[in-house]
Amino acid sequence: MTLLQSFHDEPITRLDLSYYCTVPAGTPVSDVMEQMRTSKHNCALITREGRLAGIFTDRDILRKVVDRPDLWGNPIDDFMTTTVYKVAADANAADAMAIMDINQVRNVPVVGPQGEVVGNFTHYAVVKFLADTFPADIYNLPPEPQRFARRRHGA
Repeated sequence: MTLLQSFHDEPITRLDLSYYCTVPAGTPVSDVMEQMRTSKHNCALITREGRLAGIFTDRDILRKVVDRPDLWGNPIDDFMTTTVYKVAADANAADAMAIMDINQVRNVPVVGPQGEVVGNFTHYAVVKFLADTFPADIYNLPPEPQRFARRRHGA
């Protein structure tokens, strides 16, 4: 099985989709940033009535609120991205990677049939999938594969 075929055959729900935190709509921006910081995630998926309503990333923090502490008490609804590129839970990993590539995004939420959040597809999920699928090839790489010794040491 080739790498490309394994991405087409692998259901997205079999990958590690845990790199996110969920926040209800209406939460103050400061609380969302604190939750992202404590959970060490760069993405918060905003939900309303159990369904995905928007996304707020570290990039949104830098572009919209980092230099405006007077806005940190406002609801996250004012700053979240509502046009979210998402993928269905029954999709495969190749579909999610295509969405990431075409739309130049780093987070692709995975949603169930009723719009509920199932997970978040990231580059981390791809790297972990590769490491789990090809452990010998990944873990046996030298730290700098392009670097070669010019002469033998110790002889």
